[in-house]
Amino acid sequence: MKRIKMKKLGFTGVFITGMLLMYGCMQPEAKEATNPSEKEYPVKVRKVKMENITRTVDYTANLTAFEEVYLAPASPGRIEEIFVDVGDRVLAGQSLIRMDRTQLQQAKIQLQNARSNYMRLDTLYGLESVSEQQYEQAKTQYEVTLANVEFLEENTRLESPIDGVVTARYYEAREMYSGAPNTQAGKAAVITLMQIDPLKAFVNISERYFPEIKKGMKARVRLDMYPNETFEGRIHLVHPTVDETTRTFKTEIIIENPDEKLRPGMFARVYIEMQNEQALVIPAISVLQQEGTNNRYIYVNDNGTARKINVTLGKRFDDRVEVISEELHEGHELVVSGQANLMEGAKMTLVSEE
Repeated sequence: MKRIKMKKLGFTGVFITGMLLMYGCMQPEAKEATNPSEKEYPVKVRKVKMENITRTVDYTANLTAFEEVYLAPASPGRIEEIFVDVGDRVLAGQSLIRMDRTQLQQAKIQLQNARSNYMRLDTLYGLESVSEQQYEQAKTQYEVTLANVEFLEENTRLESPIDGVVTARYYEAREMYSGAPNTQAGKAAVITLMQIDPLKAFVNISERYFPEIKKGMKARVRLDMYPNETFEGRIHLVHPTVDETTRTFKTEIIIENPDEKLRPGMFARVYIEMQNEQALVIPAISVLQQEGTNNRYIYVNDNGTARKINVTLGKRFDDRVEVISEELHEGHELVVSGQANLMEGAKMTLVSEE
């Protein structure tokens, strides 16, 4: 039994000796792999400079009509005729709808009687044949009847208040207009009109720009359906309050639309140019992104070694980009080539740019 035990022990010793030899052979390679900083990486650098840029803020918006009118009479009644249909262009003052005129005709008869009575008492009052009270009653009756006729004339013949286009029609001739809300806006209407030249865009701008946004400032508008065109606009109105939930304030922008290529409901991007200011602008290719995140960083030369600096991206200028960082300053030597191979503290060999 003792002899068998010795054999097992001898095998175990051989196994341990073999493992030690293998570990000893692997040690030099591991040591070399744990010192990558001894390697020098060739890179190109460029000094960081401040540049004068025009700050532009951009927002998305939906275009809306400059003015939208839900045309309807002041009181319910029968519609005699509608002179326009959806898509028709109208001019301000053009007659669009005629309502039933039965009440108007009755009111005109009452007006003739009231006027005759008033003129008669006016003559008698001048001759001091009637009392002042009778004269004032006749005058008041005439004025009230006249106002009623004018009101009915205005509401039996509806005219367009704007130059625009008919965008919706809710009734047909001979139907009864009820006065109940019947539009998406929750308003009552017989037809809807829109003025589409110019158009408007409502933009909610960050509160940080509130001191700089002024009425009359220029804006540029672009649409995906017209990729090669830019439409001119201007700030028409700046709302005086800031939304405490979104920390933004509403701004109305007017966009000229003489060719009527733009229509309400279209999606647009609005660009507003702010004041000129100094900023750090570097080649976009020098900016790296941490894998799996949205963090951006760059490398600068720190006495022959790579120094990593986290940055925030700002405005883009073709192949250059504005960067914001408290650590990056004018005069730093920015690595613009070979940065993809670097890590913090890596040694670098500077190669001059051709």
